[in-house]
Amino acid sequence: MALLIGTRKGIFIIDEHQRDGTLSIGAPHFLGHIAQHVVLDPRGSGRMLAAMSTGHLGPTVFWSDDMGANWSEATRPPAFHAGEVLERSLNAVFWLSPGHATEPLVWYAGGSPQGLFITRDGGETWAPVDGWNDHPRWTTWAEWPEQNTPDGSMLHSINVDPRDPGHMYIGLSSGGVFESTDGGADWRPINSGCEASFNPDPDPEFGHDPHCVRMHPAAPDRLYQQNHCGIYRLDRPAQRWERIGNNMPAEIGDIGFPIELHPRDPDTAWVFPMDGTDVWPRTSPDGRPAVYVTHDGGSSWERQDSGLPQSAWFTVKRQAMTTDQCDPLGVYFGTTSGEVWASADEGGSWQCIAAHLPEIYSVEWAPAP
Repeated sequence: MALLIGTRKGIFIIDEHQRDGTLSIGAPHFLGHIAQHVVLDPRGSGRMLAAMSTGHLGPTVFWSDDMGANWSEATRPPAFHAGEVLERSLNAVFWLSPGHATEPLVWYAGGSPQGLFITRDGGETWAPVDGWNDHPRWTTWAEWPEQNTPDGSMLHSINVDPRDPGHMYIGLSSGGVFESTDGGADWRPINSGCEASFNPDPDPEFGHDPHCVRMHPAAPDRLYQQNHCGIYRLDRPAQRWERIGNNMPAEIGDIGFPIELHPRDPDTAWVFPMDGTDVWPRTSPDGRPAVYVTHDGGSSWERQDSGLPQSAWFTVKRQAMTTDQCDPLGVYFGTTSGEVWASADEGGSWQCIAAHLPEIYSVEWAPAP
């Protein structure tokens, strides 16, 4: 197995040697460039995609068929249509998601500003998803031309229903969660029940700030969301999200960026809370980092901090937490201070497996090829 680590200064790959369980970290790929997201195709193709910002060359996507030994850049990277009326220009390719299992060469990318893009040839050429980017309400739903989030407003959390390639969810920071049932030709907001404390309307149709949205792979009618304003769960066909973060300890709160799911148990999820008070320090609450897990769909939460430092001031970004497929499950997260932490017992205990890396943007698990 391997962990694919995207950082502020390049890509690092942590390999586990199966015979003795030891770990090794190879030389960085794209040293000095921003690696927003690095993903190995879970459909078994062996192709790995990396969402990069390559200095003066701007945002692009690279792909590799040999775990990073060799890389090729997309011949047509994600971009808005040239000459469009809005004159949008992509600042970053932020999120990568593989398409449906029946469409093995399809991938989706989310960008900043909040564009959605598709490739049908494994990442070599990309095109805008016009049904989203040119939707009549795009300028209402998206933050445009203002970019009110610190790193720019982005489209993320692209979830494709494993039962239906035409059924998709996306997240906008800021903007909310949106659903398509026709392959991206049309969209609608689906944010009822989510708080937007920064909005004069206590229950707006859109304008929310989801940080990370996950669809459960074995129970795709269940969605979890870590939001700027709490932790939520939605069980379709219901339309209203339930704030399960209200069951978190009051002194910790339910603000954070990542949420990660147990691939075999729809009731189990992990979050990494952060201090979201006052000026949003974006550090562990009281400088005491901990993961919290629920085993009952959010009705209760358990603190998991065995092995973590008693005092540290990092946090974890929305793409920087992942799980493997083992039994018991392995859980991993990367920090803003450049450490990678791993648990081989579903969060019961933690071990630092890498330190002194650049600020970590994403962590994804990759099975052995």
